[in-house]
Amino acid sequence: MSEPLTFYTNPRSRGRIARWMLEEAGCAYDTVMLDYGTTMKAPEYLAVNPMGKVPAIRHGETVVTEAAAICAYLADAFPDAGLAPPPGNASRGPYYRWMFFAAGPVEAVITGKALGLLAPADKKTMAGYGSYEEVLGALERAVEGGGWLCGEQFTAADLYVASQLSFGMQFDILEKRDAFVTYVGRATARPAFARAAELDDALAAAAQGEG
Repeated sequence: MSEPLTFYTNPRSRGRIARWMLEEAGCAYDTVMLDYGTTMKAPEYLAVNPMGKVPAIRHGETVVTEAAAICAYLADAFPDAGLAPPPGNASRGPYYRWMFFAAGPVEAVITGKALGLLAPADKKTMAGYGSYEEVLGALERAVEGGGWLCGEQFTAADLYVASQLSFGMQFDILEKRDAFVTYVGRATARPAFARAAELDDALAAAAQGEG
């Protein structure tokens, strides 16, 4: 018997990334909807994630927070979905590389650009991401060419990178380069993305109706 899996989220959050990953994994799960400032900061949820933020999952007794970590965890927890190269495979290197590149430099650049807090050129060596231009250049080279980050296999790293790119371009934080638009379009054409979006859109509509 499989262990129960609970998904804590809000449809207006990075929880949409985790939802897409859950749908790609094909696993059964229960959804707990949390509201900003109330249930997300309540003692019951702070026992799950002391940061009081979503997404988070509880799989049996294991709790995982942070969208990238949730993606990586689910890929390994449900290997039959084929969302990660197996341990020992050479593709595990680029899989980890781009997953953490998106969770580190790309996340930092998106936040910094949106808030006007990017490191000045003379201080860029102090920032882990270097500069906005360098991050976008590296990412563009990684996703151009029509393949996936690990070759022919779509992985959790592609899901996470595409999610970051989609968010950044949607809000005009990241440049809409042709390679980014094409890559995100291919990733979001997957049936699991459509299922996840439909679930989250319905959850958002229900929450708005209750408000």
